Amino acid sequence: MLAHIRDCTVIEARRVLGDDSWDMTVDELMAFIALVYVRGAYGGWNMELSSFWSAEWGFSFFKETMSRNRFQIIMRFLRFDKKETRSARIQISKFALINEVWEGFVNNSISCYKPGADITVDEQLLPTKARCSFIQYMANKPDKFGIKMWLAADVTTKYMLNGAPYLGKDDTRRAGQRLGDSVVLNLVEPFTGKGRNVTTDNFFTSLKLAEELQSKKTSLVGTMNKSRRELPPCVKEKSPLFSTKLLKHNSVTLTVYQCKAQKNVCVLSTAHTTAGTLSGPKAKPEPVVYYNHTKVGVDVLDQMIRKYSVKAPTRRWPVVVFYNLLDIAAINALVLFRKCLNVTISRRDFILELAKQLRANYMRNKDPRVCGEPSVEEEPPSCRKRKQCQVRQHCTKNRSHEACQKCKKVVCGKCTGNVVVTCKKCI
Repeated sequence: MLAHIRDCTVIEARRVLGDDSWDMTVDELMAFIALVYVRGAYGGWNMELSSFWSAEWGFSFFKETMSRNRFQIIMRFLRFDKKETRSARIQISKFALINEVWEGFVNNSISCYKPGADITVDEQLLPTKARCSFIQYMANKPDKFGIKMWLAADVTTKYMLNGAPYLGKDDTRRAGQRLGDSVVLNLVEPFTGKGRNVTTDNFFTSLKLAEELQSKKTSLVGTMNKSRRELPPCVKEKSPLFSTKLLKHNSVTLTVYQCKAQKNVCVLSTAHTTAGTLSGPKAKPEPVVYYNHTKVGVDVLDQMIRKYSVKAPTRRWPVVVFYNLLDIAAINALVLFRKCLNVTISRRDFILELAKQLRANYMRNKDPRVCGEPSVEEEPPSCRKRKQCQVRQHCTKNRSHEACQKCKKVVCGKCTGNVVVTCKKCI
């Protein structure tokens, strides 16, 4: 994926600048991503970019890695697809501008982690008002406009297992199949057949979905909207406060719990055969308690993303998706790190350590003189090619292989100030 992004970025930069010598390595791209992560860890998405390179308020991590101008030019030309083939690909998918990178990331996420017993499927809104044909308006979200993503997450660790964008009408959906059913079946397909449970809200939950998942050895627990035609009229009837009704259809149960005087909640479940109530004044039934415990996977993941998000103002929607990809990747990497090494580390410390390792190869291969450090493998003066003196204060075009330690100009013996090679202008 990094090599693909690097190639697309280089092609775009050469096309716009008309300079075939412009280049960027994968190591430099990783160093660029490291700076983006550090900016997010310090809450820098609401700060001016120049502040990070400021002599008074800046961070040495940014100054040592690359210049501000270099960071900005990479950001300017950052691309995730090749423009010459875009027109053909966008006829197939509206997500073509970043589809290859997103699919690669999702495939890696699926193959690297085995989820627990409970999976949550829910929606996520990436806030943006960039020009995009599939921007959505959602009044119940903190940010009203953005790109809607369908996500499946592990309830215990909040690891993102699978994800897909909402692009409008889907021609691949079966005739008569609800959108919610299609989304859930596609997202949990790699994890069915193992006895897991899927928790959904009232947008996704349906009787057909519950029966289809049950045929794949996967249970479903989710709330249902009382306006659904498949529900009997008795669910709308008022019952005593904190009372419970249990309805059954084959192996599917519907629990109707009167949580408030004027409101009840309907929970459809294939994981519960009864609706035993827990002790307490509200006497909540087990399906309702189970739903409350397992519905939080995607919501908590979204909260974690917002805390140390790498997002920054941009008018390009593929960059918005890429920022979200980096945020999710950092969380998934943290889950894998904790599980594999059995260590405890805060998320912020992990992001900073991740950034340090991302730029390690770039810093190792970088010319130390760019960072102001002495060169260890610098050529001895006797092996360098002699050039004309650039100071010419006491000579006439003398040749030398020495350079001033301050201004780096070639300086001959007559124009040298002292034992340390420094020209008389810099003394």
